[in-house]
Amino acid sequence: MKGKIVYQTEPMKIEVREHEFSEEVEAGSVLLEVLQTNVCGSELHVFKGHHPTLKCGVIGHEMIGRIAKLGDNVKTDNAGNPVQVGDRVVPVYFVTCNQCRECLAGNLHHCIHMYKYQGQSGTFASYYTVHHDQYFFKVPDGVSNAEAASANCAFAQILFGLDKIHINPGDSIVIQGAGGLGLTACAVAKERGAKVIVIDSAPSRLVTAKKFGADELIDMNAYDTLDARVNRVKELTGGWGADFGLEVAGVPDAFSEGIHLVKQNGKYVVMGNITPGHTTAFDPGLLVRKAIEIIPANRYNPEYLYKSLQFLERNAGKYPFAGLLDAAFSLEEATLALEKSANREVTRATILVNK
Repeated sequence: MKGKIVYQTEPMKIEVREHEFSEEVEAGSVLLEVLQTNVCGSELHVFKGHHPTLKCGVIGHEMIGRIAKLGDNVKTDNAGNPVQVGDRVVPVYFVTCNQCRECLAGNLHHCIHMYKYQGQSGTFASYYTVHHDQYFFKVPDGVSNAEAASANCAFAQILFGLDKIHINPGDSIVIQGAGGLGLTACAVAKERGAKVIVIDSAPSRLVTAKKFGADELIDMNAYDTLDARVNRVKELTGGWGADFGLEVAGVPDAFSEGIHLVKQNGKYVVMGNITPGHTTAFDPGLLVRKAIEIIPANRYNPEYLYKSLQFLERNAGKYPFAGLLDAAFSLEEATLALEKSANREVTRATILVNK
């Protein structure tokens, strides 16, 4: 079969190449026709050369596909749902071997073999192989392509991260950043009964955050100092500070600010800063005095992809998840999609492979 792939030759340079895809599928594997794939923040890290290991190769990881061919012994997805050619599915984008030290300890999201296919296989392509050591799940009929396309990264990541802090009804959470991760976090936290406070510098993103359940918005243009933002969060939380914090801005200075926004004995999840070597001034004494627990969250355990699809099905029509993908491009326009995303000209770009 012939198709196309988007290949990064070096940072900031990509090519759309004709590619032959094998019709032979290994036992336990699944060949997908890619329907839709998104420009996630991770793609921007790769594109700019900030990823610690991936500098060249086939890019893309967040997607929905249609089963083109099933390998031997594949009759169900990893939740036990029967699958057949033509079904829509979403894959976990990394390897889970279930045999290494990390997997056996329950840390499937840190499998030491997770990057086994990195650069060789990516979702910015006509076809994508779900290998035998990757999980995948069938998309419910009531969930659209646009909604499901973000499930295997942004959505699953948020559910995994927020499960680490156990939000209860009436708790408050301050979310730093109203991009795709932050908006998803708004909806998830709202469904758990939290008071949701969102901080961002883009007015359009703050308007969108309201549609995803945000109760209070803090515009960094109006509250333009750390003290102003801290005081505003305290005003909104009875003078205490937020019970929980979530950093999804991807800006090192947001991390150092976070412990100022969270109350004493609060918990702070760090998710957006994923590039090693980028630093910020930090006050460890304040961290100790306030006894704040910092919780990093990188990737997710595979079951969270299934939970994401369940959340989308359960809350169909309640939040405008499909609208998060506010700009569509073809494979040939992949460079443009990446550039507009990097310049924050779009909230979240998507690539329609057959556009």
